[in-house]
Amino acid sequence: MFSFFRWPSARVALLVLGMTAATITPIVISTPASSQNAVPSPSETPSPATPSPTSTVNLSDVSSDYWARPFIQALADNNVIAGFPDGSFRPNQAVTRAEFAALIQKAFPNQNRIRQLSAGGFRDVPAGYWASSVIQYAYETGFLAGYPGNVFSPNQQIPKVQALVALTSGLGLTASSTGASTDLNTYYTDASSIPQYAVASVTTATQSNIVVNYPDVKQLNPQQPLTRAEAAALLYQALAKQGRVQPIASNLPASQYIVGGTQTGSDIVTLASSSSSLTTLTSLLKTAGLTDVLQQPGPYTVFAPTDQAFAALPAATLQQLQQPENRQALIKILTYHVVPGAVTSSQLAAGELQTAEERPVNIQIDRASNQISVNNARVIQADVKASNGVIHAINQVLVPPDVNISQLNQPPTGNADGTPPAVRPGRTTLGGPSYIGVGGNIGLSGSDTALSDGNFTVISKIGLTRNISVRPSVLFGDDTVFLVPLTLDFTPRASADVGDRTFFISPYIGAGVAIEANLDTDFGLLLTGGVDIPLGSRFTLNGAVNAAFMDETDVGLQLGLGYNF
Repeated sequence: MFSFFRWPSARVALLVLGMTAATITPIVISTPASSQNAVPSPSETPSPATPSPTSTVNLSDVSSDYWARPFIQALADNNVIAGFPDGSFRPNQAVTRAEFAALIQKAFPNQNRIRQLSAGGFRDVPAGYWASSVIQYAYETGFLAGYPGNVFSPNQQIPKVQALVALTSGLGLTASSTGASTDLNTYYTDASSIPQYAVASVTTATQSNIVVNYPDVKQLNPQQPLTRAEAAALLYQALAKQGRVQPIASNLPASQYIVGGTQTGSDIVTLASSSSSLTTLTSLLKTAGLTDVLQQPGPYTVFAPTDQAFAALPAATLQQLQQPENRQALIKILTYHVVPGAVTSSQLAAGELQTAEERPVNIQIDRASNQISVNNARVIQADVKASNGVIHAINQVLVPPDVNISQLNQPPTGNADGTPPAVRPGRTTLGGPSYIGVGGNIGLSGSDTALSDGNFTVISKIGLTRNISVRPSVLFGDDTVFLVPLTLDFTPRASADVGDRTFFISPYIGAGVAIEANLDTDFGLLLTGGVDIPLGSRFTLNGAVNAAFMDETDVGLQLGLGYNF
């Protein structure tokens, strides 16, 4: 039986229209922004630490020009190392084996345990000893071992060579058979004083750029007690090897003491490609065709948004920036991050700085905290030196004033030549990617179909053009109903910030057909309105109000989660 034109009462019609209209108004996510804790607790993995102009821990005896300050400050800011109650760090004080075990647990808290300490433990480490638990952790994770006679010697000053052996063993590092030299004489003038048991480990540590030698980069001093400053340097380099921190900028004085650590000849693109936190920028540079430009002599200064900065953009925007039709907008955005000339952090001055996009950025400098900002973005790592310029990592994407991010995804009514837009099922639309998922329905009105009851649903969105989708769904129940609406997708709009992330909503409205599947198949007009909320590159949250005009008017609220394809 057909009932396309069997309209309900005015009251129900107004209810449906009101609900449909409500779906295209901005939604405010009321979840409060969560506070950010920059210093993790001892049980947490340290967040990526970078030597930056900002520091949250002040150490009275670590001056701004102290050779190991970048290593010490980054680890202190992230609670891997700490100062003394009087505010000092005592960088030249020797480290004991117990203290190094404590540092190991702080820096690498989630290592797998590969062996078990005997029930009695080491006979010189009493159960109530302050470091008993960290010594057990360092032993069981393979970093440190005991001496013959089941002793650990916790108060013994640890030689530098033992610290290198501990790091390579605990992290499971191995020497490379190609590339870097395995002849330690090419690195150290005192290579002959390296104990035979440690030669392989020192070779591995050297090839991994873990070794830091001060004041002479070619003097290892393997048997000298490890100082607190040296411990910070070795731990930082080990974390850098794991990709958990950014490498020390090559133009900082500290970098000259990293054995084999100089990155000479690396241009801006090569350095960005080698960084685990700049993968999105590297990909976008390739998409925009700018890699060849930034590999030229230049020089250039690049304010480089990290992967986290790009992740803060709505998923649909990042996807659309990579579409061929948005290439010019992408080029504008990327060149807005590039400044002609090599400008280090010490050379930056407050005020406007002209970019390669021919529009200026605004530089703000807080000399009290030595914090640099570009527009609203904060420099989180300054002065990464390349052969053709310098990179400053920033925590937000800069958008030039002549680019409207919210309009990036707005489609033209046709193609550039005036022809209708191509239909490509499954494509990303103005509102985001296509998806398929599951959800539930909450009946709001009526009693004719499953739409009026609480039921399990399967939902989907299949993009057809830049702003048109078909959204088939099925509601399972005693009177199973199929909904097949054609929808108009609107431009995403920001709703609210939750923590450090901004959520966007993509409204849509549409109409189609509702099909009741029973012995007497019934068809009716379907009106729909809803929103998609991208939760990332993989998932989309959907909410919609559907009204089916069958023998009765059934209205339901549909909520679901879709997997993007």
